[in-house]
Formats: sequence, C-alpha cells, structure tokens
Amino acid sequence: MRLRTKVTKGPGSRAAGLAMAFKLIEAAEDRWRAVNGPHLVALVRAGAVFHNGVLVERDDETGAAA
Repeated sequence: MRLRTKVTKGPGSRAAGLAMAFKLIEAAEDRWRAVNGPHLVALVRAGAVFHNGVLVERDDETGAAA
C-alpha cells in the first residue's frame, strides 16, 4: 500500500470548490426540516425576539423586553 505524500490543500480550483459545495448542499436538502411557522419568518427578519418559541413583546419607550 502506498502512503500519500502530497496532502490536498483545498478543492484545487474555484470551480471545483463551488461544485463540491453545491453537491454537499444538495445532499443536505434531503434531511432539512420544513419551517414550522412560515407566518413568523417575517417577524424574525424584522428583528422580533422569541424566547422558547414565544414572541417577547418589547416596551416601545425603552426598547426593553416587557
């Protein structure tokens, strides 16, 4: 059996790296869960805070959580 004397340092080229990343993401998609609350995605993008899955209301004057 022959030992590897050269160690691969990265994907080789940018195109090979992109192809590798694409294939890894494509394979991972099969195991991803669907979003349980698609109606809450807009709130998260707007900066809403959730604690244990419950929306935390903020005080308008101080900005602190109520």
